[in-house]
Amino acid sequence: MSTPSPDRPRRPRSIAELRAVAQPPEVRSRKNAEHWTAGLYLRDLSPYLTWVFLRTSISANGVTGFMILSGWAVAAALLIPGFTGAALALVMCQVQMLIDCCDGEVARWRQTSSPAGAFLDAVGHYTTEALIPIALAVRAAGYPFTPDGDYLWTTLGLGLSLVLVLNKALNDMVRVARANFGAPKLTYTYEEMAPPRGILARLRRIARIVPLHRIFHSVEMTMVIFVGAVVGLFVGDLLAMRVVLVVLLIVAVFTLFGHFLAIMASKRVRA
Repeated sequence: MSTPSPDRPRRPRSIAELRAVAQPPEVRSRKNAEHWTAGLYLRDLSPYLTWVFLRTSISANGVTGFMILSGWAVAAALLIPGFTGAALALVMCQVQMLIDCCDGEVARWRQTSSPAGAFLDAVGHYTTEALIPIALAVRAAGYPFTPDGDYLWTTLGLGLSLVLVLNKALNDMVRVARANFGAPKLTYTYEEMAPPRGILARLRRIARIVPLHRIFHSVEMTMVIFVGAVVGLFVGDLLAMRVVLVVLLIVAVFTLFGHFLAIMASKRVRA
């Protein structure tokens, strides 16, 4: 953990001062570290909420705790039947991402960044993206359902949740393997990430044009579910949620295997 600078005031004197410290160019330009919603509008809003957090005694890790709870609230919102639940989940996911911007800004202002903060951030995203498919599956099963009901849909949801967690964990596995081997950190350049040639290289180029793998971030999943709920207004929410669940599971399985093969064919796991 870094030591706070004695020259920096405990609280920012203006939003401009807060932006200069909490949103330096190296943060705004981080490749693969910022969700597109952050660049689109969340980083414009986050300093105002960070300003509020800095008026309290809450730590950066405490703010991350709010991020985790808001992520769980996304899944809980999906248990509200019909269009209302899907719309609330969509909004709550944006709230989660907004708070996700703020915890780092609080840490940078107070100079209290630590491995614990990065760990808690990962916990928030892992658990949110694992709980959303489960909540979707409960909707698809016709919640509230009887104890002796059909568990096909909840089983598919648990399967989707497992596949998504494994897919996220592949990137962590690469970092752990490189660290244990003593290899340098990845720079995430194209040369490191791309398979050198062959069909995998062509498939990766297609994936860059049609990035289906990105729909498994919590933001995109809530957007897909929201679209499904809109369709459900005409065909029935139960049918719409079941179709969304099956389509997500099929795409997720292909994404998992494709991700694994892409890692093995790239320089990420080369000495």
